[in-house]
Amino acid sequence: MLHVERGGNGPLLVLLHGLGATGEVWQDVVSEWPGSWLVPDLPGHGRSPRIDRYSFGAIAAEVAKVVPQEPVVVVGHSLGGVVALTLASGWFGVDVTTCAGVGIKVQWTDEELAKAAALAGKPGKVFATRQEAVERASKMAGVPIEHGVSEVDGGWTPSLDMRAFGVGRPDMAGLIMASQAHVVLAAGENDPMCPQDHLKELVPEPVVFPGAGHNVHVESPSSISLLFP
Repeated sequence: MLHVERGGNGPLLVLLHGLGATGEVWQDVVSEWPGSWLVPDLPGHGRSPRIDRYSFGAIAAEVAKVVPQEPVVVVGHSLGGVVALTLASGWFGVDVTTCAGVGIKVQWTDEELAKAAALAGKPGKVFATRQEAVERASKMAGVPIEHGVSEVDGGWTPSLDMRAFGVGRPDMAGLIMASQAHVVLAAGENDPMCPQDHLKELVPEPVVFPGAGHNVHVESPSSISLLFP
């Protein structure tokens, strides 16, 4: 079962982090959220167990196990955004009313996919100290994280299951078409992984966070409220 943090009262917001990160990246978002919230560590990340094979459906299935049977809003960043869209299909029994994907990389070259597949085949590095492992985990996540490391024989290693890099290219058009929820796509104005033009090919009016980069939920947590005018 996935590691989950939950708090607040009222309508439920589910927050899904990106590849390499952990649920802790949402801590400044939930501290300001007026309703209730649920934040899991995705499979093979942080304090959650690994799974046999990583696909968007397999990850969504694990998340679905920890989401209550009630209407929810789901916000996902990057990989988490694709998982949010997968849940919004209704195929996994989650009643998603609004689905927001933030900073999703929607266009992939063959070279980028090959590089990701190569990373998926590499073992995790082991470091002599916890701090070195934290620095490595934070570098892979693109944001500072503290709970993304584990102690192993010989030292410390990032908890991230490197096989998650092999999740592949998302079928964004297909996921949006299959969604049973209202879909919002968003990105930071300066996000190099998610240009606005790419999002406009999928939805007519993507949300743009002025001045923000790829990790808007960390750079400007209050901006997440702009997803729900």
